[in-house]
Amino acid sequence: MRFSLPRSIGLIDKIFALIENNPRFHEGFGLCNTEVNLFFELPYTVSKSMAKKPKNVARKHRHWQRWLKLTLVAVFGFIILNLATNLAICWSINQQKPVEAILVLGGSIRREIYVANLAQQYPDIPILISQGSEDPCILLLFERAKAPKTNVWLEKCADSTFGNFFFAVPILKQWGVHKVKVVTSPTHLPRAKWLAEIHLQSHGIAVEIDAVREIGIPGNNESKLKTGLDVTRSIIWAFVGQLISPPCWQVIPLNSVDLEAWRDEGFKCEYQGKIR
Repeated sequence: MRFSLPRSIGLIDKIFALIENNPRFHEGFGLCNTEVNLFFELPYTVSKSMAKKPKNVARKHRHWQRWLKLTLVAVFGFIILNLATNLAICWSINQQKPVEAILVLGGSIRREIYVANLAQQYPDIPILISQGSEDPCILLLFERAKAPKTNVWLEKCADSTFGNFFFAVPILKQWGVHKVKVVTSPTHLPRAKWLAEIHLQSHGIAVEIDAVREIGIPGNNESKLKTGLDVTRSIIWAFVGQLISPPCWQVIPLNSVDLEAWRDEGFKCEYQGKIR
């Protein structure tokens, strides 16, 4: 005999019907009609509620999908509006303003020698040196140039040109800077210039590039691949950065550098700095 699910279900229904209509069943078990009906209606009630559950789940799922879409549209709209405002309005206005801060991209001590002399001319302008030479080397350069050190900050989080701007932009925004001078080298162009324009101008900060001539073999090797990758991820970050400001917890004032402790520990500066 082959097993058939529909036949089995029909047989079970007949058995339940016979038992339900048998008066001896009521007498033997002492069940009232209400209890009997409840006993036989329970499976149907459960199956009915189970049938409703998928509909409720589907309705809730559609509800959350709708809210998720609205949230994504709102976030994307905010990013586009903010980016358009920064590029079309803030950046064009800030271009006419004077330089309010100096950002030095690490990679050559020549840049730090240059900015130490520049600090004499603009003592009130804050200077941010992004992952430059070792701290005591920069301190000695400023002391030799008799330049003020109270407005100079060392950012130690970046490990690339992309990282220079990644961490510098939130700091410059915190300072309320509208226009910044970026100190780099000719061999660092055009990558440094393009990244500066993408990162800074996307936040409405005007950029002025100051390329310091290097002597000897440059420390960085430029390539089309490196430039292409950095420009691509910078464009992506121009959108994401409208919502996120990555903090750097390693920003120290230059005048807090303990020179004696460094001398005990030992340090070495680039030969072009001529620091002994």
